Amino acid sequence: MTIQRRSALVLGAAAALAPANVFAQAGKTDIKLPNTLVWTAYDVGSSGYAQAIGVGSILKNKVGTNLRVLPGKNDVSRLAPLREGTAQFSATGSDNIYGQEAVFTFGEKEWGPQPIRLLMLNYADGAAVALATAADANIKTLKDVKGKRVAWIRGAPALNQAVSCMLAFAGLGWNDVVKVEFGGHGPAIDGMVNNEVDALNNATFSALNQKVAASPRGIYFPPVPHNDLEGWKRLQAVVPWYEPIFATDGIGMKPGGQEMAGVAYPVLVSYDKITDDVAYNMTKAMDKFYDEYKTSAPGANGWALKRQKWSKFVPYHPGAIRYYKEAGVWPKEQDAVQAQTLARQTVLIDAWAAYVKGAPGDKAQFKDGWIKARTAALKAKNMAVVFDTW
Repeated sequence: MTIQRRSALVLGAAAALAPANVFAQAGKTDIKLPNTLVWTAYDVGSSGYAQAIGVGSILKNKVGTNLRVLPGKNDVSRLAPLREGTAQFSATGSDNIYGQEAVFTFGEKEWGPQPIRLLMLNYADGAAVALATAADANIKTLKDVKGKRVAWIRGAPALNQAVSCMLAFAGLGWNDVVKVEFGGHGPAIDGMVNNEVDALNNATFSALNQKVAASPRGIYFPPVPHNDLEGWKRLQAVVPWYEPIFATDGIGMKPGGQEMAGVAYPVLVSYDKITDDVAYNMTKAMDKFYDEYKTSAPGANGWALKRQKWSKFVPYHPGAIRYYKEAGVWPKEQDAVQAQTLARQTVLIDAWAAYVKGAPGDKAQFKDGWIKARTAALKAKNMAVVFDTW
């Protein structure tokens, strides 16, 4: 069952970027960045947005760079400015993988495989990706979500798949709940406060949780028990990169912490067109100024160099790799992984180019045809399909 809500999508205005050869100067530092940088992030009030603002304040003081942060209500509005060249970076979530893989929203004819490049991943202390629920909905376990109202964010496969995997853990699917559609993550939070929805995806350390916790409804995070191996098998079949963690940071969780699912958030990404020097200096700034911004927002401590868990799904930007090798932290085995991820992107991009030449105009037929073409191209190269339907 699905409840349709009307919500105006407010997209961030396009930012005028400074020429790439115009660099800021402030204080004594060898870090050189353009006078103006633009990041996209989740909605105002989210942990990703707050962290970006914190980084921006330090960049202004240390380097003289003005960092503009464009809030995006969904995955599309965060990646579109990067594709269009009006932003260089995004502090985003799992949509970096969905964009690369051209699945869900990114499998529609307006998108296709995106040349995403990683710079850095945030693994914060004790924080988790979670199904946030209204305390008065009496959802004590994930199985209790059955029959409840659950938020679905239009154009946000990262958020929706996060919910899907939690439902899968409990042996449930979207047909077992009441799907309530929203135009953005912020409106969904407001929907929970206003008793329009009972559960939604959110990071446990997100400042937006305070709004729900302070409301008459209250907030609660059902645990994700680590000893439920079958549940985890179902969860990771939906989102393979989620892993068991013990979370301690979050309003509404059990005192002392509880067993949950974890994933990097935010993830700092660019497109391949960003120059090596800009990517190198951005990565270097995130490391060198870490002590300055690590307490600026909830979860900001997760950007530490020592916390990096090297991605097996998406390639890194060459500029970021240059810095990691310079810092002596780039694993030797990661070079082979990098080559594999770049090859995977090439297979996907080539498959898309071949498919769209004669693809059907009907939206449903286009999707079905792309699923088949994508699957065939990956299997031909002995690469994991991962997403065989959506």
